[in-house]
Amino acid sequence: MSRSRSALLAFVMIPVLSSGCAGVGDDTAESEPAAAASEPAAAASTEAMGDTEATDDAATAALLNPNLAGEDELTAVPGITAEVARAVVGGRPYLRAADLHAALAEAVGDEAALAAYGGLWLPINLNDVTNEEILLIPGVGDRMAHEFEEYRPYVDMGEFRMEIGKYVDEEEVERLARYVYVPIDLNSATREEIMAVPGMSERMAHEFEEYRPYTDLEQFRREIGKYVDENEVARFERYVTLNPGG
Repeated sequence: MSRSRSALLAFVMIPVLSSGCAGVGDDTAESEPAAAASEPAAAASTEAMGDTEATDDAATAALLNPNLAGEDELTAVPGITAEVARAVVGGRPYLRAADLHAALAEAVGDEAALAAYGGLWLPINLNDVTNEEILLIPGVGDRMAHEFEEYRPYVDMGEFRMEIGKYVDEEEVERLARYVYVPIDLNSATREEIMAVPGMSERMAHEFEEYRPYTDLEQFRREIGKYVDENEVARFERYVTLNPGG
């Protein structure tokens, strides 16, 4: 059994979650992209792309990162009890959305876990995500999941917005964008791009730049491991890549 799943079960025996859907600062603190649900681009698009209705308020609501949010913040997600929040914190770090979902679903049930993703989410790497993980995003159905996959590999989020904007309106594109990311290249990313990594601080951004050029990710782990622990290195590594010739 995975560490994340074991941690949840250790804290939660039979928690009851509502099925209603809500929709490094210091070197180890972060916040993730915000999102919940948004109004569909059109009725036809809603039927084709997914099932979840949304509201304007939900579209601008913040999504909490399970790797970083405090227990009090997590309990603000409808249906998340104090016990579940404590278990989520105890299971960190989650490196894939599937890891979080497996742990939550085993502890509280699949329906309750899915309902939480309007307020709680681990951003997914567009170039490495599975179809099953894409379908965990509220309001995303098989057709839209196919479109997510169709345009791989994505160079950046601008490309994602352009391609997915062929199918839904701008508001929905922005809602979906809060659930995903494209890794930055360690050797060519600008300071602004590095600072966009969840939880990045100016000090840590400096360290990312200090050791360029990186020859491989093992060098990244070794150098950044001088400043943060192994779990935090792994969390950061989710957001970076090394492009050939980068």
